[in-house]
Amino acid sequence: MRFILNFRTADGSEIDIETALREALANAVIHGNGDDSRKSVYVTCRCYMDGEVSITVRDEGKGFDSSMMKDPTSLDNVLFTHGRGIYLMKTFMDEVSFEENGSAVRMRKNSNVGATNQRRSG
Repeated sequence: MRFILNFRTADGSEIDIETALREALANAVIHGNGDDSRKSVYVTCRCYMDGEVSITVRDEGKGFDSSMMKDPTSLDNVLFTHGRGIYLMKTFMDEVSFEENGSAVRMRKNSNVGATNQRRSG
């Protein structure tokens, strides 16, 4: 996050990026790698001078079908204590895609050039 802040104006969106990154890392360790300490998680972060950020988190698991994930906001699922990571990533980042059969997640946050130091409402 310190690296990212070298390229982005602090506007509150850094909390969104950090939350999405934490969720992606947790999913990679727990679900992707099955908590197997012999497996690794790989993170690539690209920051652009205009503040755009692209992060890829890749695990050594077999992947998953992201279209099969249940909506954590539906009435049938709101009481579950898990299953919100992908939803949070998609909420906080501007683009989220799953690659390599689901063993890699690519997230992008748009440029915030000209952003003020105000947290977005909502």
